Amino acid sequence: MRKKIQWTPALRFYICKFLFRLALVLGIFGLYLYDRNLPSRLMNQPIREGINIVHVAWAVFMGLMILHLIPNKWLSMAWKKAGKEKFDMDGEFDERELWHYVKDQNVRAWVVLLVWLSFNALFGILYLAGILRESDLLMLTVFYFLCDYICILFFCPFQTFIMKNKCCINCRIYDWGHFMMFTPMLFIRNFYSWSLFFTSIVVLIHWEIRYARYPERFWERSNKTIRCANCKERTCQIKKKLACKE
Repeated sequence: MRKKIQWTPALRFYICKFLFRLALVLGIFGLYLYDRNLPSRLMNQPIREGINIVHVAWAVFMGLMILHLIPNKWLSMAWKKAGKEKFDMDGEFDERELWHYVKDQNVRAWVVLLVWLSFNALFGILYLAGILRESDLLMLTVFYFLCDYICILFFCPFQTFIMKNKCCINCRIYDWGHFMMFTPMLFIRNFYSWSLFFTSIVVLIHWEIRYARYPERFWERSNKTIRCANCKERTCQIKKKLACKE
């Protein structure tokens, strides 16, 4: 029998953020159904003509990505584990096992990258062929915005089928989220779209540099902080298959 869910502050917070994102996505989708070209017109509207919801969303997204580049207390342990202050080293870990783990995770990460780029290339081709419009790619990004929290709370195909990590706290590619979210923006020639995409690349590179320099901080056998027994967030509890066993 499955254990009763422990409603930790982090889990409650993530559920609230998921519901907020869901409401926002449904609202934007409603506007999209009302006028398919409205999102594109808003994105291309100069600020001198007035600030609209797309401008506000751009500022929010840029702010969130900047938060992922500087140490702060607002992010999950899945992000903070890369920092020195959250590293609680287990002196008994085997370095050969660590490097075997790093090699395995890197190969899996490359598979995720190839799958993701191949999948989104299809939408890029449809856009370049004139079948999809700018607004369609914007809605795809909005959908990815919601999927980010679906992966955290309910089900992550990359975690289940490729990475095989137990939870987001142990995730090798945790900070790839913004890059994945804004991949469709690469195909739209616009300041707002390209600034979001290329800033997400900076976030991804920042994460990869930290992983390359300090891989021991990302492995539960060398970092006690990210072991299930020491986890205070427990946002993985709704994921039945991958919930940690005590």
